[in-house]
Amino acid sequence: MPQQPLDPRPAEPERAGRGPAASTAGRDFRVVPGVPADNRRQLVVKLCWMMLWALYLAYPVQDLTSGRHSASAVVLGWVALAVFLGCYLWLMVTRSMKGADPRGTYPLIAVLAVLTVAAPLCLGDAWLGLFTYLSVALGAVLPLRFGLWGVTACTAVYALVGLGIGASASVLLSLALPTFLAGLAMTGLQRLVSTMRELREARLVAAHLAASEERLRLARDMHDLLGHSLSLITLKSELARRFMDAGREEQARGQVTEIEQVARQSLADVRAAISGYRKPTLSVELAAARTALGTTGITLEAPSTLLEEQPGLGGPESEALAWALREAVTNVVRHAAGATQCTVSLDETWDPDGARYAVLAVADDGRGPGKSGPGNGLTGLDERLALVGGRLESGPGPHGKGFTVRALVPLGVRVPTHH
Repeated sequence: MPQQPLDPRPAEPERAGRGPAASTAGRDFRVVPGVPADNRRQLVVKLCWMMLWALYLAYPVQDLTSGRHSASAVVLGWVALAVFLGCYLWLMVTRSMKGADPRGTYPLIAVLAVLTVAAPLCLGDAWLGLFTYLSVALGAVLPLRFGLWGVTACTAVYALVGLGIGASASVLLSLALPTFLAGLAMTGLQRLVSTMRELREARLVAAHLAASEERLRLARDMHDLLGHSLSLITLKSELARRFMDAGREEQARGQVTEIEQVARQSLADVRAAISGYRKPTLSVELAAARTALGTTGITLEAPSTLLEEQPGLGGPESEALAWALREAVTNVVRHAAGATQCTVSLDETWDPDGARYAVLAVADDGRGPGKSGPGNGLTGLDERLALVGGRLESGPGPHGKGFTVRALVPLGVRVPTHH
């Protein structure tokens, strides 16, 4: 299988505007529905999207400019419409700020509710569309346990107001379902965002627990390794001192020699234990990758089976795949301009000679490879994989979009070939 050119991405941040600066600038404008804005740019983008929905206020505007109402009614209508739109936008801006308390928006909800009910009663059925905005606001602000009830109550009040002003059945039916579904969709979005937040918190807790467990395991291993050795060194030191006090220099010298041997062996054991802790593992590197990608706004997609033990995958081979995951994710963070998602998968493949390989694939959906030469990171990774009999393949993703890194290491089982 021919290898693709290694790391064909521009190493300079200024090249074609695809460096980390360009990537970060692109992510400044990326917004996720229901998620608070990280900066002013994202807040402006959210407001622009909200203003698009304000186009549905064209019906009240048309009603005010139709000449059906008196001058005083038109003035009051414009004032009510401006106050309604201002409260709605300010409500969404407040909700989009990080750390905002939803209870602080309840007065705005009250103002919106009063205007939504009063405007149709005073000016006619052209203003019934305000109930859709009120339903969305209730679904966005109310706690999850009250959101559905609030949206249902809003729809019921809409029906009562519509019947009270004598709106036609077609008008009532055309807005009843959108009013209910829009609020219901916002309530569902809030529940989804809450679930995602809980999931992120659970992952952070799991990472902290894993780190604490590693520290405890290191403490236990160090105690087991050094406890006996240091006790033995203490006893032999006391014995050597007694021999020296008694003038038995040969015995004292023998004890000192044994102390030296015990100390050297203890040092070797500690070094071996520490080197074992420094070896990367797929589970640890996957958690680190999720954190690193999350800070740059990239979502990591990885199956749960990636954390399971792979049959036939030895220690050196597993360590090489962990290094490959670390380097590939670093490559995505540094060079994948415009990427929003990174996919990690672990599969198996066979060579024509029957050799079975584990394949770790890391793919992003960025702008794809550039025209620069191989990078040092992936070149070094190729050399590391070669030490365990593996190899590295890299190149554009499917349909030429994004960039994919595939690390292959041999598995312990061979499939016989049939002639």
